[in-house]
Amino acid sequence: MDHARRGEGVSEGAQFRQVSPVRLYQRIVEQIEQAIARGDLKPGQRLPSERELVARFGASRPTVREALRVLESNGLVRSRQGDPNGPEILPFSSARLTREMTRLVQFDNVSMAELISFRMILDGSASLLAARLRSEEELSAMERTLAVMSDAIDVGYEEFSKADIAFHEVVAQASRNSLIEVCNLVVRDAVLSLISDKVTHAPNSTALMRESLQHHQEVLEAIRAQDGPAAARISRRKLYDYYAGYVPESEQGPLLALVDDEPT
Repeated sequence: MDHARRGEGVSEGAQFRQVSPVRLYQRIVEQIEQAIARGDLKPGQRLPSERELVARFGASRPTVREALRVLESNGLVRSRQGDPNGPEILPFSSARLTREMTRLVQFDNVSMAELISFRMILDGSASLLAARLRSEEELSAMERTLAVMSDAIDVGYEEFSKADIAFHEVVAQASRNSLIEVCNLVVRDAVLSLISDKVTHAPNSTALMRESLQHHQEVLEAIRAQDGPAAARISRRKLYDYYAGYVPESEQGPLLALVDDEPT
């Protein structure tokens, strides 16, 4: 007997859903995204007007409007009410990537331990490269940001955090790797978005800021001495010391694996 005809051997456990066609507005979004990725559309340039886009894509006005709404929500274009010109192409922003990474943590797809250990990897690598590649101008910029951090301790955590960001931006720039620049900023913002309220209202917030400043000063000294391994080691160790308390002890393995035994 024909087993296939009887359906024998066919899994009953496989779950399938009915397929639906891709919506037209998604095709418009894909074409515009690809044009931006290729460099055919550059930041500051304008898309054609809504009327012209309707003609070019052969789509309805509501379909084009939905595509533009998606592109704007993704941070790729900006439309101004009453502007007769088409939407403006925006430069890349890490804000959306930060939001998505924060959601990953909030929805338990990525643990806080994974996020912090990733920051330790990025920050350590940036410090190592900066120690070997930094210019005198970048070194001076790092020194200035630490001076601002020192003054900001008496002002409050918000001002201190701004100077902290500036320091890490200079270090990342000195790494000569734009991906490190973007990812370092995104991961740092994602971590702080989850714990900044705890830091701000911590009874020992001033002590935490002083401890953080000392950490940055030690990293700067290693970068000034062009000692890449030491700069990376100090960066990882101090990030562990600062953030480990926000991670359950049972989940600290990924962080500990990045901490060297050498004294800092």
